[in-house]
Amino acid sequence: MSPEREVILSLRGVTKEYYGVRAIEDITFDIHKGEIHGIVGENGAGKSTLIKTIAGAIEINGGEIYYKNEKLVCKSPQDAIEKGIGVVYQEFNLFPNLSVYENIFFGVQLKKNGFLDHKAMIKKSEEILHELGFDFDVRSRVSTLSPALQQATEIAKCINHRVELMIMDEPSAPLTEHEVEKMFKLVRKLNESGITIIYISHKLSEILDLTDRISVLRDGHYITCFNTKDVGENDLIRNMVGREIDDIYPAKEYSEKEVVLECKHLSSSKVHDVSFTLRKGEVLGFGGLVGAGRTETMRLLFGADKKDGGTIVMHGKEVTINSPADAVKNGIGLIPEDRKSHGLVLNKDIFLNSILPSITDYSKAGFINFAKASKDVGEYYDRLKVKARGQKHICLNLSGGNQQKVVLEKWLLKDCEVLILDEPTRGIDVGTKQEIYQLIKDLAISGKAIIVISSEMPELIGVSHRILVMHDGCITGELTGDDISQEAIMTLAS
Repeated sequence: MSPEREVILSLRGVTKEYYGVRAIEDITFDIHKGEIHGIVGENGAGKSTLIKTIAGAIEINGGEIYYKNEKLVCKSPQDAIEKGIGVVYQEFNLFPNLSVYENIFFGVQLKKNGFLDHKAMIKKSEEILHELGFDFDVRSRVSTLSPALQQATEIAKCINHRVELMIMDEPSAPLTEHEVEKMFKLVRKLNESGITIIYISHKLSEILDLTDRISVLRDGHYITCFNTKDVGENDLIRNMVGREIDDIYPAKEYSEKEVVLECKHLSSSKVHDVSFTLRKGEVLGFGGLVGAGRTETMRLLFGADKKDGGTIVMHGKEVTINSPADAVKNGIGLIPEDRKSHGLVLNKDIFLNSILPSITDYSKAGFINFAKASKDVGEYYDRLKVKARGQKHICLNLSGGNQQKVVLEKWLLKDCEVLILDEPTRGIDVGTKQEIYQLIKDLAISGKAIIVISSEMPELIGVSHRILVMHDGCITGELTGDDISQEAIMTLAS
């Protein structure tokens, strides 16, 4: 950060209202030129709305934004990027059917003699990516790339537009652990080249590792700003949630009971002879590296993928599960890893999403008992503390944490006996995480049998009574009691 603390972006009383509800209110703070500035807050704190106001994606209702000492007026994201402000969103803003170089040069195509100069754009794209530390075919279609290379394409696009301020929204969310380390080096390299960075993440360890200063938002309001060197994780959490969180993981309570579910020799092209049991009241964790076969195993169990072999037993009786509908009939629910694509109908409201698995339970003679359904949905809506304008709030407009709560709500409403949670807290703030961990514990105490897949080892260890570790589609070991540790999980995972 420059010693004179020159301000590159200034927000003064910025307010945005949706249908009478203020998403952000009277936000006032500065971003210093040359710094990496972290922004933290719970889901629904207003971070996404704030980004969109700066990036020209939405128009503010009140206040003013100044960029390089001039009032910022952007009618579109294109306006913002032309002024030198770029955003790398968690869900990439790329054209999947276009090539890498076509995305990098979208809107600023190079021409020669009146025609597009593809050769020059390819060469320049290769130079930018090489400088960032990436070497791959820029003629590749974006849809064929890994999340890490798509992210590199987004960043290269910003650099090609000569941005001076880059906003990174949850940049580590879609990446593997190795890719995250590479991304950290890239962020520091961009910053050293003179680009000011606003870095938004729910992972407080990243924020504390990367940033110079950290601003905290809560319930749409600006709370405070810290110099990173002077603050710890507990200070951030206390300001984010407005209360102390002493122990994020609830105490484990479990006594071995009868076996509810038994999987025997499940197999597919990605899963090899997987067998395990699950008991009533147990939280069974599945650990392993990305691609180990954990999600694929659960998709076989849930009937989402076709298995080549193996049997599923419920309460000692073999059951046939060839589809998700079969799984639901047998009391099995799945909260998927990708809640947006597989967990919700985003353009529909909370009520409809909540009753989808249970719609036949509320139907009689072809008619749905909407009054009873709405009453039951409302009970879970309150219990899960969903932050929305009511049951008719469209799920697309919810924060990530509240979307996850709606996915949870629909399976709680169905009252499944076995509940599979695949990466249940990915992209979710620490306060909501604690609520979900407590919910997992409460469900287990009530007698539900829970399976949790998580790539965050502290989370996996914190919530599980027993952990199975997978590698290359096989179970490589089981950990219980004092044998559970990050080192033991990594040894079995690799």
